[in-house]
Amino acid sequence: MLAIQLTEWGRPPELREVPVPQPVGEELLLQVTAAGLCRSDLHVMDAAAASFDCPLPLTLGHEVAGTVLAAGPDADPTWLGETVVVHGIWSCGHCRNCARGRENYCLRLRPRTTGAPAPIGNGLGYHGGLAQAMLVPSARHLVRTDGLDPAVAAPLTDAGLTAYHAVREHADLIDAHATCVVIGVGGLGHLGVQILRDMGAGRILAVDNRADAREMALRLGAETAFPDVDSLRTALTDGADVIIDFAGAPDTAQPAIRLLAPGGRLTVVGSAGARMEVGKQVGLAAGWRVTAPFWGPHADLVAVIDMARRGALHVEATSYPLADGVEIYRHLRAGDITGRAVLIPPPLAR
Repeated sequence: MLAIQLTEWGRPPELREVPVPQPVGEELLLQVTAAGLCRSDLHVMDAAAASFDCPLPLTLGHEVAGTVLAAGPDADPTWLGETVVVHGIWSCGHCRNCARGRENYCLRLRPRTTGAPAPIGNGLGYHGGLAQAMLVPSARHLVRTDGLDPAVAAPLTDAGLTAYHAVREHADLIDAHATCVVIGVGGLGHLGVQILRDMGAGRILAVDNRADAREMALRLGAETAFPDVDSLRTALTDGADVIIDFAGAPDTAQPAIRLLAPGGRLTVVGSAGARMEVGKQVGLAAGWRVTAPFWGPHADLVAVIDMARRGALHVEATSYPLADGVEIYRHLRAGDITGRAVLIPPPLAR
């Protein structure tokens, strides 16, 4: 079968021909029907040798939709033929955070003592879904999609899940009175606008330096869109209750924290180099909270898929053949992709 694999750290991936894996134990084999590309993949590619605790070659792809094609002898056979997405955090299922339903903070996924990050899941330490087929360790990492378009479903496993988890953390503040800000209306931020709208946020303001992204934010439910954080000040006479920074850049997070209302919260999702000075004596609002969540738990992915099925969440995505994946990664790196890019593999020969 065809697969897009990283064969050398610090180098672009390659389209290769590899054997079709066979499930053992509780494993399930998926025929991949769609797989999203993510900027996190670029960080993996750019890593120095031995920065990740996994061997190469590695099949990339942590946003995966597919159909269950085969099952290992100890797997639940009722999953055969089901259309699914993969929860890309392959947690232990036993630690205290997993027991709390916080699999995204699984204690077994902490960085190794060597300093190299531990494998997380498909495409991030284990073979992923930029291929015609992939293995999943067990059914507990799957969510049924009941026929949702795979090209829509795949990006929801990271972009949708990460955005939903970041917003849901503040559900107690999101109501008809709330003033909420989304910074960065890209592959995640455009979903964040929709999630805030669905949760009933009274005002949604957006920030993005790209005119087309600002237009998209308005179309998806934002009241107003601004080119930068400084210009946002005029609309925040009473400050913001919730600010979700999907950019996480030096010129977004630090200015944003000073726009919080008393008791307001800033969540930094993006990893574009933001650094912030926080403290009781640095002129911030009376009472504040700063968080940096990671991805999202299985239950939140179920909620995201439900949103998409009922039409409350729409992914701005463009589909390409799997064979074009290496080139599409180049466009992603150059910033030429609006929304999400999704690769469609050819059907697996039976």
